[in-house]
Amino acid sequence: MRKIKIIRNYNKFALGSCLFCMGNTQVLCCATIQQGQPPHLKGTNSGWITAEYFMLPQSSSQQRNPPQQQLTSGRTKEISRIIGRSLRAVVNLELLGPNTIIIDCNVLQADGGTRTASINGAFIAMYELFYNLIKQKKLIEMPIKKFLGSISVGIVGGKKVVDLSQQDDNNAEVDMTVVMTEDKELIELQYTAEKGLYNLKVLDELISLAQKNILKIINLEKKVLKKYSLS
Repeated sequence: MRKIKIIRNYNKFALGSCLFCMGNTQVLCCATIQQGQPPHLKGTNSGWITAEYFMLPQSSSQQRNPPQQQLTSGRTKEISRIIGRSLRAVVNLELLGPNTIIIDCNVLQADGGTRTASINGAFIAMYELFYNLIKQKKLIEMPIKKFLGSISVGIVGGKKVVDLSQQDDNNAEVDMTVVMTEDKELIELQYTAEKGLYNLKVLDELISLAQKNILKIINLEKKVLKKYSLS
């Protein structure tokens, strides 16, 4: 796993923010709360959590990616949905009331693993937001039920690799994204055979590799959020 750097409270204007770096990949995540629910929740007291993933135009070594082009990109929408789904899985939405939490994940620099870094950073920003809302007496208790973490694993040159860089990803025979809770429960599993086919035994081995490293990430999350303990 590449070196991880976490800077919480990165944006002084956001109630929750985090700069999450995995190797040369850097993602700035900011959390906001606003009144209102999506249409399917009207008439209930349940809140909602959604995410907006975006790559800055010059965040990668590839040709400049204009903002207008990203707005209609299937990849951008897919990753936004993955982040939102992952966060909702570990939050008691009923405690949010008729409000929506929005996590903006802006990729400052991309070198592989932007979706996993976004999920990890978004979780920290969301936790910080909830903590501050509790301090402001706008929430009665912490809605987060469990910690989560995410990482990529794959097979490159016949070898199992964790936390794939862009170069790894370009040469991968298998590429997989895993999102998991601190209790080793799977939230999201995206397995793609890029250049080779493998059996279920290899899938189990990759999941085990992901699990081992996700627990390390969760321990880092708990360490940087220790200040925000409500006990």
